[in-house]
Amino acid sequence: MIEETKKVLYFPIASYFRFFAAIRLRRWHPTIVVVTGSSGKTTLLHLLESQIGKKAKYSHHANSSYGIPFDILDLHRKSLRSFEWFGLFLNAPLAVFKEIPNEKIYVVEADCDRPGEGKFLASLLKPQMVLWLNVFRTHSMNFDSLVSAKKFKTVDEAIAYEYGFFLEYCSESALINGDLPLAVKQKTRTKAQVIEITKNKFLQKYAVDHEKTTYTIKDQQFSFKALLPEEIFYAIAMCQETMRQLGLTFDKSFFHFVLPEGRSSFFYGIKNTILIDSSYNASLSSVKALLGMFEKFSARSKWVVVGDMLELGEKEKEEHEELAEILAKMHVDKIILFGPRTTSYTKIKLQDLGVSMNKVASFQSLGDVKIYFQENLKGGEAILFKGSQSMLLEGVIEHLLKNKTDARLLPRRERIWTERRAQKGV
Repeated sequence: MIEETKKVLYFPIASYFRFFAAIRLRRWHPTIVVVTGSSGKTTLLHLLESQIGKKAKYSHHANSSYGIPFDILDLHRKSLRSFEWFGLFLNAPLAVFKEIPNEKIYVVEADCDRPGEGKFLASLLKPQMVLWLNVFRTHSMNFDSLVSAKKFKTVDEAIAYEYGFFLEYCSESALINGDLPLAVKQKTRTKAQVIEITKNKFLQKYAVDHEKTTYTIKDQQFSFKALLPEEIFYAIAMCQETMRQLGLTFDKSFFHFVLPEGRSSFFYGIKNTILIDSSYNASLSSVKALLGMFEKFSARSKWVVVGDMLELGEKEKEEHEELAEILAKMHVDKIILFGPRTTSYTKIKLQDLGVSMNKVASFQSLGDVKIYFQENLKGGEAILFKGSQSMLLEGVIEHLLKNKTDARLLPRRERIWTERRAQKGV
């Protein structure tokens, strides 16, 4: 009952903050660049920040129908507790009259977690530029009703249509992933110039090792001291084109790029292990991209820790079984599954595919996962963490860190998340 009430009130309450945000946005009137898509948005936002620097304001940690109006109004949730809402309601009208930002460019990360969110945000922002990375089944359970009502044939089409509102309200230029027909189909909705970024035309070489990731894009080499999946080339190409269109100097070294927390972050662990933390979130597409990167990563022994993928609705079983098919083809020594979905669907599918159960372990308790590591780590393993249950996986990673001060570089360090992890015994 409570969840249903939240759904009904989601946009009416968000509209209150949107109203005041629209007034302040008109006062400010920046060039707006929207970064959108099902995954990879935050990494692209950081790539752009490394290039544009202080010339732009960035919507860090804000990508929703609430987060973006809060960011425009310079309102902040600090404790993530319910009592904060009283102050937010009172301060929203006053925030309209705050001094407007000095930056002339606003780079906004925008998501579409539910039907209506794309139009809600696009009509507020009315961006000059849109950078659309991909379309995947994230939060797809929220779109099941549109398929049941026969408004769309598939959930994928419903999600793509929602993202398409950013094209519809875009006035100048849209950069889209040209390898995704669902995204390409939406380009008829915009009067803006559309540039399609495709693997065939842009990416010539991709390589990853312990020290760096290297891309060759249109005869230019880009090297990052970070572990990045192949698919990041779309973001690099979009970043370069954005700088050209903004009339700003492009630094091909990406010297100031800092990888956001929980996205392929590299740490040294106990017993000379290597920990790759990509625990911030997970959809099948993002898991597949990270597993593809990990397959190319050289290590004596490789382990994969995968948590449940959440909010998939009717596609939950299908997506977790497809995950098993990807894992079954990988050259890894251990597959560690955490959560009821990976246990119910992924583990059983792995068994059906003939994968030895000696290399597969599944758990419901994080305490049991920690014990498993204590009893089975030999030393020297490279371990990849990926899953939607990031709040819990982060606790396991923290336990395995060689340098415990590195915990500050993990995602969700706010007090409320620390308390929630403690409640779960992590």
